[in-house]
Amino acid sequence: MDSTFLPALQAALAAVADVGRAAPMRAYMREQFDFLGVPTPQRRVAARSLLRALKPADADTLFAYAGALWELPQREYHYVAIDLLAMHWKTLGAQHIGDLLALAQRRPWWDSVDGLAAIVGDVLLAEKRHGRDAHACMDAALAHPSLWVRRIAMLHQLGWHEATDAQRLFAYALALAPEKEFFIQKAVGWALRDHAWHDPQAVRRFLDAAHGRLAALSYREAEKHLTRHKELPA
Repeated sequence: MDSTFLPALQAALAAVADVGRAAPMRAYMREQFDFLGVPTPQRRVAARSLLRALKPADADTLFAYAGALWELPQREYHYVAIDLLAMHWKTLGAQHIGDLLALAQRRPWWDSVDGLAAIVGDVLLAEKRHGRDAHACMDAALAHPSLWVRRIAMLHQLGWHEATDAQRLFAYALALAPEKEFFIQKAVGWALRDHAWHDPQAVRRFLDAAHGRLAALSYREAEKHLTRHKELPA
């Protein structure tokens, strides 16, 4: 690791920090994390040149930087770690999904978890497009003790459109349907709603069949953009 990176990043973020924003940002995250007071656009501009200059040679180096950033107390550094991983996601393969899931369980909340879910999705979609089915790791994640790992399993196909494994998507939704946890119920609805943009009739058929099994929150979220499709033939 470049020993100058963290001090340079800290100086860059300090230069754009607004201490008046720190308290509202903490409150929004239920006082779970400290903040410098740097909104996302300013953070990305401040860190961009430093992240581009890193050019990690391999995945181990990439995770070393991400882990070092996660050790810092302010939440903005965790976001920078996610930005770094997203910038270099093509360095990763299915064998690194476990590392991403492990990172997701460090000081977890929906903000970091959803950012890492998008990276997991990018990696697994690339594997699929190269003819490699790496979904088995998500099947295992669906039964993980951590709700955040289960949420990633539910959300990892967001934005896949025609590449979505709809059978697996619907099976995951049913597997998680009994859960009472808000962040799981929301994820189920979000994943179904996302697929409905691509295949509304399939989602409508699923919702009709699973109406009594899905949580009301999941059903409402999934159905948000389906009203106009209700009269279409199944």
